[in-house]
Amino acid sequence: MTKTVKAVIFFINMRITVKHVFGQLFLLCCLAALCACTGKNEDTHVIPPVTSPLSRDYIGFGVITVSFTHITSDPADDSPSLGYLRRGSFVRIIRRQSIKNSGGFQTWVLIDGPQYGWLKEEVMDIYNSESQARTASESVPR
Repeated sequence: MTKTVKAVIFFINMRITVKHVFGQLFLLCCLAALCACTGKNEDTHVIPPVTSPLSRDYIGFGVITVSFTHITSDPADDSPSLGYLRRGSFVRIIRRQSIKNSGGFQTWVLIDGPQYGWLKEEVMDIYNSESQARTASESVPR
């Protein structure tokens, strides 16, 4: 065998060996990924922290911005009045609901404050924290 033939055979063997090694590495990586994906799924219960919005019984706080507004028993303009609130009154908002009427949609909020009932959302400013709402309530001119 000549030197040229030996060199060609050597390079052919090297290409086959390199391809074989890369093929084995690729196969090994695929198997590792497959094993990682087929891990055992365990049912774990998620318990939200105490400060999470999911664990609160309210969605925010409101401060009345109009001179006075009526609290109604249902989220409707023709619902009976349960009382009224004056500008600067502080309320806790339990629920928000949009109602379709002839002019479009109107958003109402169920409040728990001095009284329990429904108010139009447009009569108040809404805050995420009680301290923000109390500060705003104290600064509203009455």
